[in-house]
Amino acid sequence: MPFRHINKFVGRSNEDKKLTQALANLLGFKPSNLALYQLAFRHKSVAREIKDGVKDSNERLEYLGDAILDAVIAHYLFKIYPFEGEGFLTQMRSKLVSRKFLNALSVKIGMDDFVQWESKERFSSSVYGDALEALIGAIYLDKGYKTTHKFIINRMLKVHVDMSEIETMESNYKSRLLEWAQRERKDVNFKVVHEIEEKGRKQFVVEVTVDDKIMGEGQDFSKKRAEQLAAERACELIDIE
Repeated sequence: MPFRHINKFVGRSNEDKKLTQALANLLGFKPSNLALYQLAFRHKSVAREIKDGVKDSNERLEYLGDAILDAVIAHYLFKIYPFEGEGFLTQMRSKLVSRKFLNALSVKIGMDDFVQWESKERFSSSVYGDALEALIGAIYLDKGYKTTHKFIINRMLKVHVDMSEIETMESNYKSRLLEWAQRERKDVNFKVVHEIEEKGRKQFVVEVTVDDKIMGEGQDFSKKRAEQLAAERACELIDIE
C-alpha cells in the first residue's frame, strides 16, 4: 500500500545496518531486536492486519510504553521535588505525559525521521507522541527497565525539558474544554461515578460527557483534580489545543 510519509531508514533488509546506526545515535545504545523498533515506528495507517482486526502497528507497544513512562516520571518527580505534595506531583506528571507535550518532545529528540504513517493531515495530532510511547515500550522489551529509565531521564527529560517552564505551564483542561463547548454549542457535564476508599482516604472517579457521550475519565483523591484529568483526556480525544 503506498503512503505519503515513510521512514527514510526502514523498508528493505539491506537498510538494517543504517537503521541500527541511526537508532544508536537517537537512543545512546545499539538495539538488539531491531524488529521491535521498526514496529514502534509503524502507525496503524500503514500496518497490515494479522488477525481478527488486529494490525502489526505500534499500538500494543504504545500501551506498554505509556505505563512505563508514567512510572519513571512519577519516580523522577518524587526525587527532585522532596517537599512538594501529591497534588503538585500529579499535576506535573500530567503535564509531562500530555499528548501535546509528548508530540513536541518526540520531534525534539529527532523521532520524526523514523515514524511511518500515511497522512500528515489526518494523524498529525498524536502520531509522534504515540510513537514515542511505543519506542519506550520497545526499549523496555529489548533492554529492560534500567536502560529504559536511563533513556527517559538522560535522553529526554534532562536534555529537552525545563522543569521551571513546566511548573508554570497552563494546564487547566477543564476551562479549555468548557470554552470549546461554549463555542461549539456542546453540553458538557462532569459526574462522580465512583468513590473508592484506599487506606482510609477517598478517591473520586469522575466522568466527563459531551452531549451525553463519555469522553474521558479521571481518578484522584481530589475531586477537582479528577475533573482535570477527565477533561485532559477529553481534550486529547477531541483534539483541543
